[in-house]
Amino acid sequence: MSDCIFCRIAAGEIPAKKLYEDEHVLAFHDINPVAPVHFLVIPKLHVPSMAELGPEHVEVMGRVMTTAARLARENGCGEGYRTIINTGRVGRQEVYHLHVHILGGPEVLPAMLKR
Repeated sequence: MSDCIFCRIAAGEIPAKKLYEDEHVLAFHDINPVAPVHFLVIPKLHVPSMAELGPEHVEVMGRVMTTAARLARENGCGEGYRTIINTGRVGRQEVYHLHVHILGGPEVLPAMLKR
């Protein structure tokens, strides 16, 4: 996907402040953080959104989620953090490459949605 910014970051064509990388996943700091800890974890395999996940993605998504949990702990989120996967237009997904936001820090995060 030559026009996908996250595929280009994963390929090393666009720089990112990386936290972790292996053959299946990449984690990097968000360029517009909204919390003291804010990073993304993506599968290197291009999957447009969570809505496109199928049985063939079980292993890579397990790696994404366990990597997210480990990095959250390692980056000071021992008392908790928020995990966000925006999906599709209604879910306000901006980049159509599946990605998990991890947000946290020393203070309790604000409410996500107004009631």
